[in-house]
Amino acid sequence: MPFEPFVELYALRLGLALDAHRRPSAAGLKALHRAHVERVPWETLEIHLGRPTTVDPHESIARILRGRGGYCFHLNGAFATLLTALGYDVTWHRGGVHTDAGSPPPGATGGHLVLTVECEGQTWVVDVGFGEALYEPVPLRTGSYRQGPFTYRLRPSQVEPGGWRFDNDERGAFVGMDFTLAPAVPADFAEHHAVMSTSPDSQFVRVAAVARRREDGFDQLRGRTLTSTDGTGRVRRELSSADEWFGVLAGTFGITLAEIDSAERTALWEKVRVDSAARRAKPSGAGPGGHGQQ
Repeated sequence: MPFEPFVELYALRLGLALDAHRRPSAAGLKALHRAHVERVPWETLEIHLGRPTTVDPHESIARILRGRGGYCFHLNGAFATLLTALGYDVTWHRGGVHTDAGSPPPGATGGHLVLTVECEGQTWVVDVGFGEALYEPVPLRTGSYRQGPFTYRLRPSQVEPGGWRFDNDERGAFVGMDFTLAPAVPADFAEHHAVMSTSPDSQFVRVAAVARRREDGFDQLRGRTLTSTDGTGRVRRELSSADEWFGVLAGTFGITLAEIDSAERTALWEKVRVDSAARRAKPSGAGPGGHGQQ
């Protein structure tokens, strides 16, 4: 049976040979997940370019095929659609990100989209939508899971009846995420997406941010600050010029922004520069919908 037209282009974007993925398998699912988090960045740049997005997965796929990324609703929605087209049994679920260890977890608010996949007699937790967390899927069962230098944990949720809790590695920028096993659909995330992408209190709006996982760690860009975290520790660097900032976007995260003109590039850098200066003058906590990168 032939695949839908976008599948071949998506596989090319991930650097994978499509013939190796014509039958669902746990090994294939892991390979797809690894390729996605390595090649498709988590990012909020569309917000800062003034270009509204939706939670429609086909819109997200089109943007990914143009060399861009997105955040959880975009990345996991697109990935779910790819996996389904490849024959995987995928379910969407509502999640909620716990950003501050000093505050109680919010529960499965719908502020995060997480996936499960049934494959080879096992349920897998699949999440390419954080930018810094899972490198591969993990089985939906209580336990600790080592991936590169990081250790993640799954356990029954204490705030979401019948749900599950994902505990991030202690070096991550968010504490964890609770999710329900009840199935969800794109419309369940539309309201949260609207708030996260438009509210002046949202960290997605306040900070231009990009992140991407690699096998031995992850890189994050928040405003002008580039942070690289791996098994040896964390290194931060301040980017002082537009050329340096756009160079990091292209070289570290694979985002060339070739589609915007020089005036838009200048306006974006100026916004990043001014926002970064304002945050330094008046530091504040995470706003609505804040994920680990926020």
